[in-house]
Amino acid sequence: MAPGPTGAASPGVSSGHLVFISAQLPLDLQGEPAGATAAEQAAQAFENLAHQLRSTGLSLEDVVSLEIHLVDEADRAAVDDAIEARFIPPYPALTLSGVPWLPGGARLQVAAIAQRY
Repeated sequence: MAPGPTGAASPGVSSGHLVFISAQLPLDLQGEPAGATAAEQAAQAFENLAHQLRSTGLSLEDVVSLEIHLVDEADRAAVDDAIEARFIPPYPALTLSGVPWLPGGARLQVAAIAQRY
């Protein structure tokens, strides 16, 4: 089980063949950031994303687009490594943005669009 999104948002919404997954913070089941490093947090955020996808009958293999917000540009390499560890080529399209802060002191958050085939 993964924590749901904060605020007034659905964990995911289906529209036709597409499933839009709300941004996943790197929170563990207790709602705490999972680790201090970007690598640890990216691994948890992708695990939370995978959980949300499973709840719709999909998996990370169905992701066609990722949107990742980073607090620190220096974490880019750790995020790239996490993507390479969880996805197979061709990798999903990627939008990467820098943000000044994220809830709970998270270093990153990950949202996705997946497609039903």
